[in-house]
Amino acid sequence: MRRVEAGLFGAGRLSMYWQDGEQIRQTLEAVFNNILTTRMRDMPVLNSALAVRALGFNRYNADWVGVLITPWFMNVLLLPGLDSQWPTQAPGTKFDQAFPYGSFEFVVADEGQLGRYAQCSLFSPMFQFADQAAAVAAAESALHALLAAPAPRAISRRDLLRGNLARP
Repeated sequence: MRRVEAGLFGAGRLSMYWQDGEQIRQTLEAVFNNILTTRMRDMPVLNSALAVRALGFNRYNADWVGVLITPWFMNVLLLPGLDSQWPTQAPGTKFDQAFPYGSFEFVVADEGQLGRYAQCSLFSPMFQFADQAAAVAAAESALHALLAAPAPRAISRRDLLRGNLARP
């Protein structure tokens, strides 16, 4: 299902309305497998040991968040929910997105069959991964870490005695 967005940068632009994570995973894998066999075919940055795979894609605030693995990159992706604010920004625009672990910079992108999405690069190119299992393990670890709050820093005895109780 598609919806038409209106706005300064998005007048008349089609954007997907995502129903669930499975729909997102299937769509991303189909779109990026098509890109792999067309636009990326025979490119020297491809790791032939890897395949396109979308992981996660659960709701996070107004968006859907997950990781996309391809033979040429691994990115955290945000796909818009109905209340997302960033899809009105032009492709190439950067914005910070807060997660429990911290704030990360995303770049707005647009792909015909997906509409607007935002990406944060984890790895590119992908030659450090020997196989798909290693890439999946890294993606799952990154997604888990992104959504988990960092462990609190222990307060030293010196800081306690000085009254310096602020945590970085």
